[in-house]
Amino acid sequence: MSSHRNKCSSNIAARIFDRQIRTPPPATTVHYARQFYENLVPSYTLYEVECPDHSFRKFTDDGQYLISFSRNFQDLIVYRPRWLSFSCKDEDCDKHDLPSKAKRFESFFTQLYSVPLASCNERICKDFFLYMEGNQFGLFATSTAQIHDAPAVGGAIQGVPSIEKITFILLRLEDGVILDDKVFCNDFVNLTHNMGVFLYDDLLAIVSLRYQIIHILQIRDSGNLVDVRAIGEFCREDDQLFLNSNAQGNAFSDKNKQHQLPGGHIEHNVHQGQPNPGNSFLSGIKQRLLSFIFQSIWNEERDDNLRIQTLRKKFYFHFQDYADLIIWKVQFLDRHHLLIKFGSVDGGVSRNADHHPAFVAVYNMDTTEIVSFYQNSADELYLLFEQFCDHFHATSRNSMHMNFISSHSNNVHALEQLRSIKDKASSSSQFVKKMLASLPFSCQSQSPSPYFDQSLFRFDDKLISATDRHRQSTDHPIKFILRRHPYSLKFKIKPGPEGGSMDGRAKNISSFIFHPILPLALSVQQTLFLHPSVVNIHFRR
Repeated sequence: MSSHRNKCSSNIAARIFDRQIRTPPPATTVHYARQFYENLVPSYTLYEVECPDHSFRKFTDDGQYLISFSRNFQDLIVYRPRWLSFSCKDEDCDKHDLPSKAKRFESFFTQLYSVPLASCNERICKDFFLYMEGNQFGLFATSTAQIHDAPAVGGAIQGVPSIEKITFILLRLEDGVILDDKVFCNDFVNLTHNMGVFLYDDLLAIVSLRYQIIHILQIRDSGNLVDVRAIGEFCREDDQLFLNSNAQGNAFSDKNKQHQLPGGHIEHNVHQGQPNPGNSFLSGIKQRLLSFIFQSIWNEERDDNLRIQTLRKKFYFHFQDYADLIIWKVQFLDRHHLLIKFGSVDGGVSRNADHHPAFVAVYNMDTTEIVSFYQNSADELYLLFEQFCDHFHATSRNSMHMNFISSHSNNVHALEQLRSIKDKASSSSQFVKKMLASLPFSCQSQSPSPYFDQSLFRFDDKLISATDRHRQSTDHPIKFILRRHPYSLKFKIKPGPEGGSMDGRAKNISSFIFHPILPLALSVQQTLFLHPSVVNIHFRR
């Protein structure tokens, strides 16, 4: 049986014949079909392709569109991928080089439209894009420049920068029509790699770091962005109404009570109906969190004296630390639960927050309760992360391609790799903290390309991986090797010029854009000095 499989893996004709006469085991049909990618690989490279000087973002998860932005980040340009076609007079075309016309960007992609998204003082956020596959809607963002030393007014958090205007734009990718937008003024949302926004089915969560509010919106089929709820200062829809009516009642009562002071003076309440800024409440989400921590510590002991001692050590001693926590990041676990990351103000705005202490909590939006709470170095949370990692990757029901991303809870090779890193780690607690730093996961941050399937191919994940990140360029090609016998090299991906970088002192960074279905990929190499990017196209000839 194994020799039959090996023969099939090296010959696509034999594999097709094998598919006709054999039925795969139940629930493995898709995985069995994906093994065809062992034979269909992007093994041919066109170096330094002539293409528009655009910033290429990514393919949509269904492979229908290639998203790019103009170099001034004012316009959106959308392309449709198409397969290369050219004529050849000889019988064996593979021996001949491609014609010059076939070596152009336009041979692989057709421009559908160009749409201006940003005004003169705004720029498109180049690292932000979310795709709603069922409706083929795209969510983009534009913003003005950051103000780093903005004063904390109107309930804003001190130390969090401000952006005068952030606009989220919902666009129909089929024809480029702008359907709706949502504007945030004098706020801060972390848009780098979609960190501050999460899309699940038709629900959208946007985290206001500056005002500590989780905005939940619904994307209707009509293309409207509808406010559902705001979680932060208030947790239920009628919390604000209740507090305002109570404040007005107290103000009315105080107005009818005049306090006689010594000397016959009359004191009136000059801030009628206004909350006292010196005696402000904790936010609703913070009260839920503190209540959960208190109850958890209370339930640890049965003896009342021990309870009081434990509360002093674990709760009251750290009370201010808990009260000072702010929301960093949020993701949906399902339509009812959010995974919320809390930490210090410094960690919330830092590019690298790994060394800052952090906590994660599961919040039920329906009951407005905290369900669980962990520090980001907790072994219990790490075990959940190791065994049930796919549950943290909350993918929309319509997105079938995203269900096959390799993780250590669905792929034995990824699990072996994780445990190897764990065994080599000098400190177990530091390893756990480093692994859990990725929670909550950023939305749509991984490529569903089958060439990143670790059950099919082996590659150096320090140089390339499914995660959407820029990486340091290397002059050596990145190798993709078969996981199964004969463990042969199937293809290479090399960014930059074919002969390597001419300037060895220049620091080059590369990004890799893989099509989710076709054996097609772009490698984009750029320097830190705004030189034109070097774009290579990798495809199966």
